[in-house]
Amino acid sequence: MSAGVTIYTDGSSRGNPGPGGYGVILMSGPHRKELSQGYKLTTNNRMELMAVIAGLKALKKADMHVTIFSDSQYVVKAVEEGWLQNWIKTNFKGGKKNPDLWKEFYELSKKHHLKFKWVKGHANNPFNNRCDKLATEAADGPHHKLLHDEGYEGTAG
Repeated sequence: MSAGVTIYTDGSSRGNPGPGGYGVILMSGPHRKELSQGYKLTTNNRMELMAVIAGLKALKKADMHVTIFSDSQYVVKAVEEGWLQNWIKTNFKGGKKNPDLWKEFYELSKKHHLKFKWVKGHANNPFNNRCDKLATEAADGPHHKLLHDEGYEGTAG
């Protein structure tokens, strides 16, 4: 069994849709790594989910025990309450949003032992507050450094 990893995540969108970003903190023992990225046009929920995906992609080993803290009820409930399992079974029937990201997350999730915990946003959790700062700074970054959210922009209308 591999050591445990804690990941804090947050997403931000300036307007919904609008410019957005995510922030991630990965922690394992004495090690800590921060990640962030901004996008030209996206939604808050996409950024919340992209933060989780970025955190999982940053893990170098498989079979890790990972606790993910998020202030997104959308993300936490989708996983912990089994919504995602139903969406996968029905191939996102009924216009469920963000299937591209949920499918990517689902594949990454199979490599690890995940537990999600909801944390109140904009409260007294210093790690969540740091992720919020990373996400908003990424969203507010210079336009030329913002990426295209292909999954969103390809479907936006």
